[in-house]
Amino acid sequence: MARPWDPRISGICRSDAATPEVVDGTVKSCRDGWKIPMTTTSSGFRAFRTSTFRIVFRYAAIVGIFLTLVLGLVYWWALAVIDQGVRQTIEAEIRGLAEQYRTEGLERLIEVVSERSRRQPTDNSVYLLVAPDGRRLAGNLANWPDDAVVSVDGDKTWFNITLKKKEDGALVPHSIQARTFQLPGGFRLLVGHDTQGITDFRNIIIGVLAWAAVATLALAVLGGLLISRNLLRRVENVSATSRDIIRGDLGRRVQTDGSGDEFDRLARSINEMLDQIQHLMTGMRAVTDSLGHDLLSPLSRLRSRAELAFRNAPMDAPERETLELTIADADAILATFRSLMRIAQAESGLSRAEMVAVDLTTIADEVAELYQPVAEDKGLHFDKRLEPGCRIRAHEQLLAQAIANLLDNAVKYTPENGRVWLAVRREERAVVCEIADSGPGIPAEDREPVFERFTRLEHSRTTPGNGLGLSLVAAVAMLHGAAIELADNQPGLKVTLRFPPDQAAG
Repeated sequence: MARPWDPRISGICRSDAATPEVVDGTVKSCRDGWKIPMTTTSSGFRAFRTSTFRIVFRYAAIVGIFLTLVLGLVYWWALAVIDQGVRQTIEAEIRGLAEQYRTEGLERLIEVVSERSRRQPTDNSVYLLVAPDGRRLAGNLANWPDDAVVSVDGDKTWFNITLKKKEDGALVPHSIQARTFQLPGGFRLLVGHDTQGITDFRNIIIGVLAWAAVATLALAVLGGLLISRNLLRRVENVSATSRDIIRGDLGRRVQTDGSGDEFDRLARSINEMLDQIQHLMTGMRAVTDSLGHDLLSPLSRLRSRAELAFRNAPMDAPERETLELTIADADAILATFRSLMRIAQAESGLSRAEMVAVDLTTIADEVAELYQPVAEDKGLHFDKRLEPGCRIRAHEQLLAQAIANLLDNAVKYTPENGRVWLAVRREERAVVCEIADSGPGIPAEDREPVFERFTRLEHSRTTPGNGLGLSLVAAVAMLHGAAIELADNQPGLKVTLRFPPDQAAG
């Protein structure tokens, strides 16, 4: 499970494996450890990944469901009205024909049915009058349908039959909705209506409603895209300002449009916050300067006086040992103060304004020249694998100090006949600086705390140091947007500084 972001170790990635997964310039995961984003501008159309678009899309889905229900109700109601009209027409014809039979007799009924049957093909009605023995008397049907149900005692039973009509030289099946009626004397009457037109109308309605639903959803989605892109432009205004501030331009502010809406109020609040941060940063810089003047200067003078006294003291003077210890303690205090000031300088972000294009290979080589003699005097094998032309944007002094701290730890904790090596190389999406040794390494459970200030794994504290070396490395990594990977070198420790694409130069 990913650990929560910890500002104390911002920029740190612990990994028992060698390389994190990098996708589109972002460290997605570090196996068995933490993850850190690399600052980069994502490509592609981002509106689909915004909360605004998702909200509008859900709204469009709700509108679509509601529209479907409404249009479905309209569809059902329209068909019900048409079907009811057809049935009412058939019932009216049955009543009229029955009245003809009752008042004017069978001959008149045959005449009327025959007349109405001859209206074909312009009329869609179907008629059939048969005698009690089943003989056809009149109508446009050849015989009585086998599945016809005769209504008796006022029962209104509806049924459907399929007839074939000739259209453009071909026989086309048509659905007929019909009802029968039992006349006095055993005569039977069938009246029906061709519902093929209703079926065609139903298909037209379905098509129209479907296109209406699609068009509505398309307009809703298009509206969501337009709204989302409009909001994204305003969010990008805030993001662009934030990126400029991260790069060291503390005077940048979010642009306001005076509309007084939520984004305008947010921009004003952010600008007020930035004003306060700039004020605090200015105060911190003043405090740092005062610390350098009010503490470092007296300590330096104290150390110089102690050294002067040590040099002037006779060789057999008992105070020489005390003066020597005083000088060593003063050096340790001065080193601690300088380390704290460098950490504060890196964490404040003020040094971003001093970043320039530098050759990481050259910086690493210059630092290596300082530590290689020390390593060889200790009986260590010191190797360099420096790929030329690995340029990045960096604060040269702080970056050199971070590499020096890592090499110092590697040389300090690697036993005699061990190995220390330094590598600089360019990868597809990063520039990498790697320092490894064959020393005791750092247990996996202790790799997070080592980046905290004044943390030392050697609890006896017999080895010189103040526990700030890796804290400075973490601060410098955070300043440069780089990821730190701590891995098991089997034996020893491998530390990798991975600079993101936007820090690459040339």
